[in-house]
Amino acid sequence: MAVDRAIQVARQDGDAPPTLRLYEWARPTVTLGRFQDADSVDADYCSAHGIDLVRRHTGGRGVLHDDEVTYSVIAGVADGIPRGTNASYRMLCGGLAMAYGLLGVDAALTSRPRGSRDSAACYLHTTQADLSMGVRKLSGSAQVWLGSTVLQHGSFTISRDIVREASVFRLTAEERERLSQDTLTLESALGIPPTRTCVRQAVAEGLAEALGLDIVAGKLSAGELEIAARLHSELLQQIPPVSRTAGSR
Repeated sequence: MAVDRAIQVARQDGDAPPTLRLYEWARPTVTLGRFQDADSVDADYCSAHGIDLVRRHTGGRGVLHDDEVTYSVIAGVADGIPRGTNASYRMLCGGLAMAYGLLGVDAALTSRPRGSRDSAACYLHTTQADLSMGVRKLSGSAQVWLGSTVLQHGSFTISRDIVREASVFRLTAEERERLSQDTLTLESALGIPPTRTCVRQAVAEGLAEALGLDIVAGKLSAGELEIAARLHSELLQQIPPVSRTAGSR
């Protein structure tokens, strides 16, 4: 999460190009929205079951990351991103829908938001920034703007452990049933789980098309690493002490 924000800071300062970052998680990890109360998840359950708990800079509700490919895209108005949350979501989620299409999943922006206001779990809510197949939610996205630069990230979930997710977010029996019935993973949509390599390629192609940019491999600069280290220390102060430091790969 600190690296995502560091790239955004560098892009806003003109020290980094528009960037697509794809990563996976070394172990199951919950990311809390920027303003989400840490008590909205069961930190004791997370600690007992080896689930990390971290905070991200974007808003929204909690997400349990596990068997998935996570993306972050950082770009600015100068790169063709329309100013404003709704317009930028439409553009970037259009690229994500293309990525799902390349994987064989007919995804579209969710037409009618719905969901329980009380639940801490992101996947029990739908917004106009979500992608769905029919009426079932595939994925959500979260954003934060810094000047004229946006950071958006989300997940392409390959499979989901309903019992674990329900325990993390203290879901009721009704909410657990809704999580099972109202959401889809890539595995459940396709019948077989796609490889992470296929998912990464599809996301890169879809977002490259949406942004009108060629994507080339790169690495973090010394400046980005320095910013990330500072932000990481700040983020650690915002989570319960029972949590460990999350790792991505």
